[in-house]
Amino acid sequence: MNKPELVIFDDMPDIASAELKEPQGTLNWVGMGAIHQPLLIKDGIIKEGGEIRQVQAKVDVYVDLADTHAKGIHMSRLYLILDEHCESRPLTVPGLKLLLASLLQSHKDISGRARVQFDFDYYLRRPALISEYSGWNAYPASIKGTLVDGEVVIELALGVFYSSTCPCSAALARQLIQEQFDKDFPPGSVRASEVRAWLGSDQGIVATPHSQRSLAKFLFRLDDTLVDFPIAKLVDLVEGLLKTPVQTAVKREDEQEFARLNGQNLMFIEDAGRKLKLGLADEKSISDFWVRIEHYESLHAHDAVGVFTKGVKNGYQPIP
Repeated sequence: MNKPELVIFDDMPDIASAELKEPQGTLNWVGMGAIHQPLLIKDGIIKEGGEIRQVQAKVDVYVDLADTHAKGIHMSRLYLILDEHCESRPLTVPGLKLLLASLLQSHKDISGRARVQFDFDYYLRRPALISEYSGWNAYPASIKGTLVDGEVVIELALGVFYSSTCPCSAALARQLIQEQFDKDFPPGSVRASEVRAWLGSDQGIVATPHSQRSLAKFLFRLDDTLVDFPIAKLVDLVEGLLKTPVQTAVKREDEQEFARLNGQNLMFIEDAGRKLKLGLADEKSISDFWVRIEHYESLHAHDAVGVFTKGVKNGYQPIP
């Protein structure tokens, strides 16, 4: 059987390589968005060698168009470089720096900047509070790398859901319970067994405080000496600070413990924000942070929102 003849396409037109006759304007970023890309991520989970996890990412990849005579960039180069990096190695902080350098090198004659962003849901298996159950929680995440003027910035965006119970609502509910107690137990001696039975009845819990599912959105600037991405570590830190993370599979004892945790950790939006700001301040893996917390109100049709940053010089700005 004859081998197929190799076809050379050198004579095919390449419009992107054409030079403009007269200079035109520059563009900050040109590239591709929402590229579907399976990806391995090296997570700095506290165990020997960390842990490699697979995610299904959507990727944005860009360079700038700095040459006023260039017709355009070569998008296929960006795609092929991205695909090669994702296929050949797990994503690490040094690997992301190498990817950015490769993207820029591929357009060295017309570009001076490179940027890539990976968006994905990061799944962590979370144990129930009391029982032997466990289940998967999904945390919306983004890994972002930017190379500008020789400086590389590596960022991690993360979302963590939790429950928030209103302190004001809890106080008002307690007052109604006291008033109901006064109605059901006239002044005089009361036996403890009667009170205990009353507390377990519908009359004893005449009102309950309102709570809501809430979301903390983070943008972390990572320490550039890191090797792995500290995703699980930061999730654990945030959930430990707030103490009321949303649950997966639960038995009755888990639901009861969740109710106890909510009752012992009442929080306005300000309380949640201060807990997080104080707890994140000394975390060594991040050099700066921006946080937006949202309590999806069950009392109102609108939400309660708080925004804050670490407050470092020339750092993130507290823009909602």
